[in-house]
Amino acid sequence: MSRIGKLPIEVPKGVTVTFVDSVLTVKGPKGELCRTIMPEVSVAVEDGKISVTRPDDAIKSRSAHGLTRTLVNNMVVGVTAGYQTDLEINGVGYRAEVKGAELVLSLGYSHPVVFPLPSGITVEVDKMTKLAVKGIDKELVGQTAAKIRSFRGPEPYKGKGIKYATETILRKAGKTGKK
Repeated sequence: MSRIGKLPIEVPKGVTVTFVDSVLTVKGPKGELCRTIMPEVSVAVEDGKISVTRPDDAIKSRSAHGLTRTLVNNMVVGVTAGYQTDLEINGVGYRAEVKGAELVLSLGYSHPVVFPLPSGITVEVDKMTKLAVKGIDKELVGQTAAKIRSFRGPEPYKGKGIKYATETILRKAGKTGKK
């Protein structure tokens, strides 16, 4: 039995969970998320708890058990509290601003980088160098933050670029010069 998969998921007040035709729908104060559940596992919603079980010990069932439980838990947490990933922009002249449903980044290129935000994702810019990517879908928040970071990843010499707020950049020594 999966140690993670066997744990029940508590459903907080204000959250409704429905499971019909292998589609799990979670509605909460922040929004609604739907996910198709793999046929290797089964989901039961009863008495304010969600339990994920597997019918047999096949390799595919075992691997899907803990994964499905974690994905369902992420849905419940997302519709109640939401998710946020913080990014920092370092570099002279590097800045960001939100214009409507687009994020406009000035990253030292000859042109501004315009990134259309996916639906369900909001970006807050603080002092033009700190970004907060927010949403209810953990996968989409992480994927959007990674995409924004990929426009100009941090370089190891001066640390210029976009990095996660919790990320540590290993700095390299530059050239030593003539002796």
